[in-house]
Amino acid sequence: MTELRSVFGPNSLALRVISFSTILAIVALVAIATLISSLYRDASERNFSHLLSAHLFNLIGSAGVDSAGTLEGTPDLGDFRYTVPESGWYWEVQPVSGDIKGQIRSLSMTAELAAPAPQDVPFDSEYRRTYRATGLAQEELQVVESEFFLDDANGVARFRVMGNRTELEAEITAFSRQLNFFLALLGIGMIAINAIAILFGLRPLDRVRGALTAIRSGEADRLDGKFPDEVKPLINELNALIESNRSIVERSRTQVGNLAHSLKTPLAVLTNESSAMGGARGKLVAEQARAMQTQIDHYLQRARIAAQRNTLAHRTDAVDALRRMVRVIGKLKQNVMVDFEVPAEELYFAGEKEDFEEIIGNLLENAAKWARSRVLVSARSASTDTQHPVLEIMIADDGPGIPEEQAREAVKRGRRLDEATPGTGLGLAIVTDLVTEYGGKLKLSRSALGGLAAIVTLKRAG
Repeated sequence: MTELRSVFGPNSLALRVISFSTILAIVALVAIATLISSLYRDASERNFSHLLSAHLFNLIGSAGVDSAGTLEGTPDLGDFRYTVPESGWYWEVQPVSGDIKGQIRSLSMTAELAAPAPQDVPFDSEYRRTYRATGLAQEELQVVESEFFLDDANGVARFRVMGNRTELEAEITAFSRQLNFFLALLGIGMIAINAIAILFGLRPLDRVRGALTAIRSGEADRLDGKFPDEVKPLINELNALIESNRSIVERSRTQVGNLAHSLKTPLAVLTNESSAMGGARGKLVAEQARAMQTQIDHYLQRARIAAQRNTLAHRTDAVDALRRMVRVIGKLKQNVMVDFEVPAEELYFAGEKEDFEEIIGNLLENAAKWARSRVLVSARSASTDTQHPVLEIMIADDGPGIPEEQAREAVKRGRRLDEATPGTGLGLAIVTDLVTEYGGKLKLSRSALGGLAAIVTLKRAG
């Protein structure tokens, strides 16, 4: 479901291309349907008119007058519809002038059909006119009419052939309906094939995303695989960026190590000299040298974390690291029982193992120091408001705990709530700095065991 939302989300490139191509296909098919329907209508109406004209000529050639001046003839226009009553296909011959008498009409024409006056629909230069009328069954008719001399006395007869235009419109409508149906099927097929082609063409981008996810989770250290030529420049730039990032981290680590090494000897000299001096001054120098060493270690740790905070390919097995540290603290504090609760699923911290052990080690050591008899360590996967998976670790003890108003003081550097207990006061401060550098959170509260509960929230790796 998540993949579908990513593919067809509002910012999806695939959705934009498919939507644009779909709109173009619909516009093109509508234009094609309109054009074909128009051409078919023109051809049908033209053939319809030609048919009526041919029938008119046939009627004129088949009718005449006898010696008494009476209309006669048995026209056969070759269409059985002229024999079906009220079929909408009629022909008629009527006298107009002279001594011509009588009237002949098709079997289908069971009643008289009025014709418009010549002044309303005039004849053309060939004494022909075309107009529309209403048939005997209320159908629409197209009438072709002509006047012709039939005898030497200038007797004129009117010839009319009428075709059922309602049938023509029904045929045109049926054709348009079938055309739209098949074009719709064609459009659906085109859109489906186009969508499949687009999604298939964009699959290399999915592979790039998968490769980046593997790098982020620590399963790979560069983008490898076969990619199209259009994507290769992007892959090369990303690999160059990853390599540059890794080089920056390595240089930072080297500089941190060089700084630590350069300060190590002067501090050792100060410590040795303070021991040789003895007395109050020697003790003061020794204390200050140790404080300097502690502060240097702390800030070097922060510098190292800051240098590699946003780098890729860091992944630590949190359950394994927790299990090892629980065993160590159990051996060091045999009078304290350490319970360990973790889910069956694998949990990975998106960071380096040394930093994770530094965070958990300080909290676990602090809990064991203040616990009366029991410490509880638990880990689980959780989700934040932004739906990103996080790793939540709780370390609780049954010690005296601390009031909530003192919880903020406990994480300040060098702040010790009990000066009688040995320590530098940097443990929780170091934890706070490390957690903050990794974008996590540290919360201190009252535990269900009665003592302090330290809850750490860190980014989880896939």
